[in-house]
Amino acid sequence: MQAAERRRAVAAAMSTASAAGLAVDNAVVLNDSNRLVVRLTPCDIVVRVTPITHHAGHHMSAEREVELVKRLAQTGSPVAGLDARVEPRVFARDGFKISMWTYFESAESRMLVPADYAQALERLHAGLRQIDFTAPHVLDRVAAVQQDVASRDITPGLADTDRAVLASTLRDLKRSIVNRRIPGQLLHGEPHRWNVLNTTNGLLFMDFENTAYGPVEYDLAWVPKVVSDRYRDADQNLVGECRGLVLAMVAAYRWRHDDQHPSGRQSGVALLNVLRDGPPWPAVA
Repeated sequence: MQAAERRRAVAAAMSTASAAGLAVDNAVVLNDSNRLVVRLTPCDIVVRVTPITHHAGHHMSAEREVELVKRLAQTGSPVAGLDARVEPRVFARDGFKISMWTYFESAESRMLVPADYAQALERLHAGLRQIDFTAPHVLDRVAAVQQDVASRDITPGLADTDRAVLASTLRDLKRSIVNRRIPGQLLHGEPHRWNVLNTTNGLLFMDFENTAYGPVEYDLAWVPKVVSDRYRDADQNLVGECRGLVLAMVAAYRWRHDDQHPSGRQSGVALLNVLRDGPPWPAVA
């Protein structure tokens, strides 16, 4: 967020929490990209603040994300849930949508043990299989990225050769996955390490903004190989193809004219170089 919008977002988070009866003296920004995540003290609550315009045309609104996490929590899935002291809903204030989440103490070690990561993801997938929830297929998401790559208005900074690399990678890997005819299920969508909290309550997943249907191997493409190798019954060849697909998608996002990711174009250039090197591809994060 720009500085002025960030200040308004922090103020909206603090005033909304105060109106809910929580003690609020200070706010610490935990993440700042397309939406702001802040920890408020002394009440110790995590607030996500999203511009109302952010979800325009997107399948996952703030309200739907809250509903999904509530239902996952009921299945005993490893998710960072909503704070029980506040009504479990999305609040609107000053042009933002605001949701309030439980603050979890970090584990003594911040390292994610691969076996624990894989087991937590298996538990999350088991919970997701129990839920009837409307979401697009991951290949629909790929198709949207293909349109971005084809549009010079959306990705004006892409050189012709780079645009060709992304277009061919997306096309070929998408076709390969389609031809496999692998059954799918509801997925997290981006269970990379930045969306996993290592807490005293164990590993907990957050940020379900990109939930989609597809093979579990798509989710595994977002995690380190030492984690995906430990996931039971996964098709590791498919995981590898999905890694290439994910790398191409993230690279395309970095070249959008409206991208606000902190890594910026430097990341976009680095990812293009990785794609040119070809498989085996690394995990994106």
